[in-house]
Amino acid sequence: MKTPEDKLDRVVAEARVAREKREQGYRQQALNMYPHVCGRCARIFDRKNLHELTVHHRDHNHDNNPSDGSNWELLCIYCHDNEHQRLTEAQNSPQTANEKSSSTATFNPFAKLDDMLKRKK
Repeated sequence: MKTPEDKLDRVVAEARVAREKREQGYRQQALNMYPHVCGRCARIFDRKNLHELTVHHRDHNHDNNPSDGSNWELLCIYCHDNEHQRLTEAQNSPQTANEKSSSTATFNPFAKLDDMLKRKK
């Protein structure tokens, strides 16, 4: 006889498998789409340490995965943790009307890439 706990365990297990499958899909897409560089600290990743490069959702919605990658950025595990910590702190801190808060990374390691590539030619 199946108990309600068995049903709950099955539902949780199915949800976990579905989440892992979904995450693996957008992670692979992002790794194929973007250079293996952290979007914040510009650390470069190779086969040995690629597992430390994560996909960050700019809007913090892990279900928002457009195929063009517009909601993703690759961040190393340290910068990714820092990004979420900043968001948590911003949400938990009282702000005055004059204060502005940014919950996304502002550093762009690729900002002048086009100019650098042109100079090499």
